[in-house]
Amino acid sequence: TEVKKVEASIDIEAPPAKTIGAFIHPAPLRGWWGVERSLIEPADGGVYTLAWKISDKGFGYISSGVIEHYEPGKELRIGHLVYLNPLRDILGPMKLTIRAAGKKTGPTKLYVCQEGYQEGEEWEWYYQSVVRGWPHALKSLKDYLERR
Repeated sequence: TEVKKVEASIDIEAPPAKTIGAFIHPAPLRGWWGVERSLIEPADGGVYTLAWKISDKGFGYISSGVIEHYEPGKELRIGHLVYLNPLRDILGPMKLTIRAAGKKTGPTKLYVCQEGYQEGEEWEWYYQSVVRGWPHALKSLKDYLERR
């Protein structure tokens, strides 16, 4: 069977280090992606956990995985990625690859690939929301970084 994956890319007028850094540091994660809380160890084998829509009732949804490879300004690869949402099955494991190519000046080409989707209704729902979500998220990242 064909492996389902979601790929998206965008050109951003910001250095590669700042672009990859926006996936690592709490302030930009909140600014462009609405992440309310995060725990990230930016190193191979480190944890990568993001939480959204936090209230006194708990977390709206969480994505959590393990950093398989981190090269500042070049690549962030997260494996064993799991998606938790109180209204859905726990979905995973997946892999998320984020790559930045560019020089210190001029545009950075950012590439994102999320893969490891399985079969079934819940997976189809998640896949469709990610297909819609990544282009929107990358546009938000571009706007955020280019205002700075």
